[in-house]
Amino acid sequence: MAHVAFEVVHRFDAPSQVVWDALIDWPGHAEWIPMTRVAVDPGDPAAVGATFTAWSGPGPLALEDRMRVTQLDWDPGARSGTCEVEKLGPVLKGTAGFSVVPSGSGTELRWVENVTVPVVPQFLAPVVSKLGSAGFSFGMRRLAALLDRRPPVTAP
Repeated sequence: MAHVAFEVVHRFDAPSQVVWDALIDWPGHAEWIPMTRVAVDPGDPAAVGATFTAWSGPGPLALEDRMRVTQLDWDPGARSGTCEVEKLGPVLKGTAGFSVVPSGSGTELRWVENVTVPVVPQFLAPVVSKLGSAGFSFGMRRLAALLDRRPPVTAP
């Protein structure tokens, strides 16, 4: 069983509320994480206790990743937030999460994964961590490009 941990930091030109909204739109992850689809269980998806499942990979080889939201805190005054999910298996177990904070005219995102992968031997954990970090970095660049194409948010 491998313990895989990595952190990805990415700066967005978009406002922190826009980045936050995109990140907690669980089905929307399919737009920027390649070969991924997400199904949210009934209930409020933007609440602690919400559960959802992501499948990443091609067709029947997709990795099933069930998750439960354990922390979801957005502070409108500070324009910052923190989210954590518990990985429930069947393959990945552990935690993942992100924080969003204003940074100049944009936003800094910090994404952290800390999971065990029972089908991977520990000696391969550094390789899997590097691949995971590279994959999430790629996803963040895709999300940034997607947010750049959206019309600007105007204040009421």
